[in-house]
Parts: sequence; C-alpha cells; structure tokens
Amino acid sequence: MRFNNQNVIFAEVEHRLSDIFKEAVKISSSKTLSGGCINHASKIETNLGSFFLKWNSNCENDMFTKEAQSLNELNKASNELLKIPRVFFAKELDETPAVLVMEYLEPGGSDQSEQLGRGLAHIHKYHEDNFGFHDDNYCGATNQCNEWKSNWIEFFRDNRLGYLLKLIQLSRPIGSDYMKLFDALLTRINRLILNEEKASLIHGDLWSGNYMLTAQGPALIDPAASYSHREMEFGIITMFGGFSARFYDAYNEVFPLDVDWRERNQLYQLYHVLNHYCLFGGAYLQQAVSIAKRYL
Repeated sequence: MRFNNQNVIFAEVEHRLSDIFKEAVKISSSKTLSGGCINHASKIETNLGSFFLKWNSNCENDMFTKEAQSLNELNKASNELLKIPRVFFAKELDETPAVLVMEYLEPGGSDQSEQLGRGLAHIHKYHEDNFGFHDDNYCGATNQCNEWKSNWIEFFRDNRLGYLLKLIQLSRPIGSDYMKLFDALLTRINRLILNEEKASLIHGDLWSGNYMLTAQGPALIDPAASYSHREMEFGIITMFGGFSARFYDAYNEVFPLDVDWRERNQLYQLYHVLNHYCLFGGAYLQQAVSIAKRYL
C-alpha cells in the first residue's frame, strides 16, 4: 500500500499532539530529512516547537510501535551522557501510514566518542533476570523473536541464529550443504560461549548510522532493543566501522569487556551478516559461511 497524502498525516499528527499537550497544535512547515532508506522522515515546525516525524505506508503494521517501545526502554537506562529521543506517540499501519513522532534533536558537536562509550556502558549495566524483551521487534525490517529465556546460549542459538535461519528459508532459501554447516554451528554454541553474564539492555542495531551527534551530546536512534549478552552489541558495532579507539577505551573504563571478547566477535557478527542476506541477498551468504567455518 502506498500513501502520499501528506496533509492527512499532518492532520493526524496535529490532533494527537494537541491531545498530548492539551493545547491546539498546528504544523507551520516541514523539511524532508535525508539518511533513511526505508522510511519518510521530516522535521516539522509547530507553534510548540520542532518535532521529528517518521512515516511509512509499506512496512509491518507494528514496526513503529515496537521502535517506540525500544526507545522508551533505553530511556529508562540512559543518563545525561547519552541522549535517547523522547517518543510522543506511535501509530500502527492501518488505512493510513504508520507514524512515529519524537523529540527533534538538533545536529551538532564534533568528537563525542567518549560520551558515547561511557553512555553505552551505563545502558549495558541495566539488567534483567532473563534474556529477551517484552515483545518481538525488528532489526531493520526483519522480525526478532524475543521470547524470554533464562539462558543466553539457548536464547542466542534459538531466538537469534536459529530463528533467523528459518526466516531465511522462507524468503531466500539456503542450499542443504550450507544449512548443514549452520546446523553444525548451532550445536557448538555451548562450547563457543563460555562467559556467562547478566542480561544487559542493548540497542541491538548499533552501527554508525544509528547514532548521531547532537547539540545535546551523542544520541541513539532506530533501536532493536533486547536484554542480551552485551557482546552481542559489539557484533554490529564492529561490522562497518565508525567507532574510535576513544569510544572503546571510555566504554571499558565504565564496564570492562572480557579480554578475549574479540574471539567471539565474529560469532555475534554472524547474526547481522545473515540478516543482511535475508534483506538484500548477494555476497552476504558467502560471508556468513566463512564465519561459520571459522567456528567449526
């Protein structure tokens, strides 16, 4: 379904914001923002200030409500070092597009690596008794199974790698030889991950495009939150670059990683490589196969 009547979206946003602020809200102008490949995004100006508006008429119906849930959870754990945009409301996709309205964060600043590292470590110290999340959500456009598990190895094996491989078989089937390889890896997970930790709140999709430098400090956006082993976070952090040595040093000052965490790093990268194959196909499959072979 495609929907291009922006006036209808603006009218709904005005109505919802008016209910929230108990005052008539009128949009005076909007500016299209770049940087997203999936959603429409705008900075909207109103009589009550600026807001960030995101909408999509061709997505899973609950994608934005699940994103809002992740942002709200991260806000519970964050401190003054790291900014999580406030969510004002999120609407599911129905006869009109899915909508998410958030606090607008003014871009600014230069190197905020230390704040980002310290702030992320502080979030990772926010724990749960079990691994999972309150609901399933999305990493990119891919569904994540967040059913609670008491054991990280079981959660990572079944809810992450195993679940994603099943999704891939429905959309971009993998040949039997490669599937045997991945199945063999799943049986070895308990011998590859030996450092048990408490379940930490993680962003879940923290590559360099999902944090931004703002006038209020570094901010996290577009999360796929869960309570997971925090090394899972570094699977995506290390994939595409954009995080400096100062970031890692600051993180480790607050919440030191195991000295051998990099030995398991590609194992956690595998989830995101497989997700990229699920979404885009192509050479990501061979990359995933190479990682699996390394751990067999």
